[in-house]
Amino acid sequence: MIRARARHRLPARLPVPLPDPALATLPDLAGRVVVVTGATGGLGAPIARACAERGATVVLHGRTVGKLEALYDEIVAAGHAEPIILPLDFAKAEASDFGNIASALESQLKRVDGLVHTAAMLGSLGPLEHQSYDAWLSLLRVNVAAPMGLTRALVPLLSKAPDASVTFTLDDRGLAPRAYWGGYGVTKAGVAALARELADEWESRANLRVNAVVPGPIRSPMRGRTHPGEDRTRLPEPSSLVPLYLHLLAGQPKAESAMLIEARPWLAGSPASSPLVA
Repeated sequence: MIRARARHRLPARLPVPLPDPALATLPDLAGRVVVVTGATGGLGAPIARACAERGATVVLHGRTVGKLEALYDEIVAAGHAEPIILPLDFAKAEASDFGNIASALESQLKRVDGLVHTAAMLGSLGPLEHQSYDAWLSLLRVNVAAPMGLTRALVPLLSKAPDASVTFTLDDRGLAPRAYWGGYGVTKAGVAALARELADEWESRANLRVNAVVPGPIRSPMRGRTHPGEDRTRLPEPSSLVPLYLHLLAGQPKAESAMLIEARPWLAGSPASSPLVA
């Protein structure tokens, strides 16, 4: 039986140093293997491109083969390391699918150094009585079960890396749920809990880091669906968050990991981090 270990709590941690969003030098990712879920999405695509530009072999996850192939072609045409495409609908994925992914990466690449979770499903917004039970099950599978299943399957490969990173993408509506956000808000709260649990479990594992990012309002397709009347020109581009995500992939020391980072204050040059584990 696994028992919770006794812990000696350290004093409250101060906000950790983060790269300057305007002046950051992107870290070298040569030789690393980075898995990006939702790699064809508004946030995942610029992260995947940047990882490839910095030398990583990128594993591109998405649901639509055509979009994955277009991103693959773009990366290859730019002269970067050949990526791997991973088409999988998280709403239908089984535990065996994640196990097969881990086995294939072990066989083909022998390693995984980073995992960035950006895939997410919005579902429908509205009062609880208008919510579909089956739609909630799909949201739970995509937004909570899939990040858990993929991370769990890749832990053996991540553990072999000298410096490995897992980054979860959260949402304000998961940290502070509000009316009408339905299963999306609930499942984003769930993945926030997953990030906190994993950060606690990996506290003493020197080569494993875990962090969570709250992008805030950005010029993404999902934001356009939730705020259709908004002036999108006033929002930052998703690519503005790339230096932050790449810092968490390769530039961050272990002592500064296990952080929840809010991108909005980070972009404004204000303190933006707080511990995932109290």
